[in-house]
Amino acid sequence: VAWSPRSGYPDLGTQSQFLGKEEIMKRMLLIAMLALLACSAVFAQDHAAKQEVAKQAAQSWLALVDRGDYGPSWQEASSFFQSKITKTDWEQALRQVRAPLGAAGSRMLLGAQYQTDLPNVPKGEYVILQYKTEFAGGGPAIETISSMLDKDGKWRVSGYFIKPAQ
Repeated sequence: VAWSPRSGYPDLGTQSQFLGKEEIMKRMLLIAMLALLACSAVFAQDHAAKQEVAKQAAQSWLALVDRGDYGPSWQEASSFFQSKITKTDWEQALRQVRAPLGAAGSRMLLGAQYQTDLPNVPKGEYVILQYKTEFAGGGPAIETISSMLDKDGKWRVSGYFIKPAQ
């Protein structure tokens, strides 16, 4: 370490004088890996928050369906959903498929997955939720609800599928 009389501080030179090229590359790689981990943690938190908001929207929507409020469930669905089925056809479909199952009892979330690219739908932000639901008149079923971030910035249901549990 040399003394620099101009600054009054020791002249430490540059770090490259003390570290070899290999050590510098290792440190740069370590810094890049730490930055990548920090970014992935932020993205994971962001996805988890989006999943939670989408889940809440889906549960509110399911409450409408559970009460037999099929028309309002169509009105609360995404614009994409509304463009694919008329309100009248939606109400008729639910009367034929959902109503015979009876009242929904317990509903257990099986999983939630954030997606941005799904087949046969516009690119966007989606959360796919799966529930195992017990119905009074039809036994257990698997409900799959896709929620999307709609044009108005709100999470709304964009798809509903139900099948008997196995």
